[in-house]
Amino acid sequence: MDEHTLPSRSFGSVSVAMVTPFHADGALDVDAAVALATTLVDQGCDSLLLSGTTGESPTTHQPEKDVLVREVCAAVGNRAMVIAGAGSNDTAHAVRIARGAEKSGAQGLLVVAPYYNRPSQEGVYQHIVNVTEATDLPVMVYDIPGRTGVRLELDTLLRLAEHPRIHAVKDATGDVAAGFVKMARTGLEYYSGDDALNFAWLAHGASGVISVAGHVIAARLRALVEQVDAGDLPAARREAAAQRHIISAIMGSGQGAVMAKEALKLLGIIPSATLRLPLVGASTAQIAELAEALRAEGLLAS
Repeated sequence: MDEHTLPSRSFGSVSVAMVTPFHADGALDVDAAVALATTLVDQGCDSLLLSGTTGESPTTHQPEKDVLVREVCAAVGNRAMVIAGAGSNDTAHAVRIARGAEKSGAQGLLVVAPYYNRPSQEGVYQHIVNVTEATDLPVMVYDIPGRTGVRLELDTLLRLAEHPRIHAVKDATGDVAAGFVKMARTGLEYYSGDDALNFAWLAHGASGVISVAGHVIAARLRALVEQVDAGDLPAARREAAAQRHIISAIMGSGQGAVMAKEALKLLGIIPSATLRLPLVGASTAQIAELAEALRAEGLLAS
């Protein structure tokens, strides 16, 4: 692929939706978060998403979110873009989160459609625009109807694309055919929000991936992006196929935050897999299956 045909990448090309490490008592573990962020950037991430759903954003509070952004920015902000989640089904709350993230040093925002309320498309539009206009940061919109209960329709995305600070969409709809149409029609940068579909998105011109499995395969995701950029689709296809086992191990239960933390603990990258309710830890059987997958991929010693 010629360099002039590469997609624009306002939010990097390989990002991880980072877990938020906690101590065994449930308190925020800032040191572990900084160490994890540094490790991920060393392995090839050029952006990190903090306080997304994988980061347990519904159960972390704004002072914690601000500390997390501030400390990770201090550690890696000159080497990778730090994106902060500003998600809430209360628009005023999302605005406060966004402003706190900006003051703490975030370089971009992820704004999810309001969840549970199931607002109209006009309500979704007004929510996202209000959060966008609360700061001067570039915004990526997050379309994940399986969690929010509301889809971002094409007409809504076309309106959002007119805003000068809305640059991108993280798509976790599972509907890649519709996503390809939206990407072409809106001109927005698209990012794969589903690890199983990373290759499909990249091959169709997406700007990058925002991964959960990247907690353990960031370097391989970097290789995948570079292969697609180089136009070597056969190599990229082989790499994507080779990643399926570990992606299934992390994401197959539908609890990416749970399994990513368990994987990081098994690998000795974070000291605790502690979660905040309502999330609970993986079962003994799930952890054993995960460990076997990590060993099979050469990530964990036998």
